Amino acid sequence: MTDLRRVVRAAWRGQAAGGAGAVAPPEARPGFGLRGPRRTAVVSSRSRLGTLSLPLGDDGVVAGRDEAGDPVLLSLFRPAQLDAVVIGSAWTAQVLALRAIGTGAEVSVESARPRVWAPLTADTAAGGRCAAVHGAGEVPQREPGLSGPVLVVRDCGAQPPSNGPARTPWQAVLTLLPFLGPHAARLLAEADLVGVQRVSPQEAEVLARTLRLPPEQAAALPALDDGAMLWCTARHRRFVRVEPTAAEAGMLGEARRID
Repeated sequence: MTDLRRVVRAAWRGQAAGGAGAVAPPEARPGFGLRGPRRTAVVSSRSRLGTLSLPLGDDGVVAGRDEAGDPVLLSLFRPAQLDAVVIGSAWTAQVLALRAIGTGAEVSVESARPRVWAPLTADTAAGGRCAAVHGAGEVPQREPGLSGPVLVVRDCGAQPPSNGPARTPWQAVLTLLPFLGPHAARLLAEADLVGVQRVSPQEAEVLARTLRLPPEQAAALPALDDGAMLWCTARHRRFVRVEPTAAEAGMLGEARRID
């Protein structure tokens, strides 16, 4: 383990001496996952292979892949609550919920259409971590922590109730909007993370002003296909393609913009 720790520490430091394989320190990107060290290989003797147990990689919930085919991760859980808005379909929110469950999070859904969420709750219950669906304003207060974060999905239409869950550390609240409604500007301004699927040209203009999108990114929004979306924080923007796994596709179907 000692040899591996030296390798990891050198990777994080970026190998200041400038030797071959130098790697830059991890970039802080609030809202997106922590970037792990980048090395082409970790070399060790065969006798030490059994002691190598420290994973090397990025941290977060997989949102999809970027244009280069690299995974894009969302850092949903942290010591302060994270507020996210997704302008798109319940399918996209369900994929993120499933992947959050896979990281060990509990998921609560606030929705007036429990049938839409029935496949997710039925199929995940057998795994010991399931998404519970509650009516509007009926999500019970949890006590999330580092070892048990919570994702609350608010699927309440274009005008969600203002009385959302109480703010608490290690909780992420994802508000799903099918389109931009009267309260969208406030929700977007308060959000730490925004995901956008295909929208109308008029909505793209509103998002360009609200999210300060470059003209080329705003122009691309009305032409996105069902599996593409744009994720934004205050400083970073990434186009991603959401690719369901075989299990996710069998449970939820293929990517779609309209439910």
